[in-house]
Amino acid sequence: MGLVAEFGIRCEALPLAGVASAVPDASLALELQYNHGRRPLFLVTATGGSRSATERALDDAYDVDRWTLVGRAGDTRRYQAVPALSFEEQLGDHIDDLAGLEALATADAIVERIDVEPDGWRQTGWFADRDAFDAFASFWRRNAGFRLHRLTHDGEPEPPGDGLTDRQREALRTAYELGHFEVPRRATLAEVAAELDISASSASERLRRAQTRLVQETVATTWPPLPD
Repeated sequence: MGLVAEFGIRCEALPLAGVASAVPDASLALELQYNHGRRPLFLVTATGGSRSATERALDDAYDVDRWTLVGRAGDTRRYQAVPALSFEEQLGDHIDDLAGLEALATADAIVERIDVEPDGWRQTGWFADRDAFDAFASFWRRNAGFRLHRLTHDGEPEPPGDGLTDRQREALRTAYELGHFEVPRRATLAEVAAELDISASSASERLRRAQTRLVQETVATTWPPLPD
């Protein structure tokens, strides 16, 4: 029976991690177009954050040669970017087993979603069996950092809230329990941050990312149409 896994790969050298670090208030989702040879095109969906800051980060990214804004819907932008480096060039100084990295491209697996974070990628993927998943996980444990968030058999229903990190779930729960989401609010962002023992800006970023993720996993399952 197949498996569905959600996991984090901790490697700051992964494509666009530097962009995510430069615009922490935006959520970045990445798709790779592998029909473009050894440098698959980056298709980037940026939600929230400043458009100008995101585009400055793309301009400054060492792993982006050039980019194009393809479309917008609300505070979501879609970009197509041409990579400046092959995966081997980008990861060669950080991963010893490049042959193993190439082998992953032919594994019995489909990566369905890539969320770009400042310290790497968070991915959701489908694996044909346990051996296929174990090969994938063991490669990243040997060469970078790997953390499994969820592993289920395909066809099983997912519990509500899947996709949130532990810190995002804690921030949402704390904000809810303090009354931050009530109308009128019973707790300010500063009070939520104090309860979490983090800065107000960090609390705002954490809540925004959590809310964006929940929307993406529930009411925004398809790309929204552009406004007329």
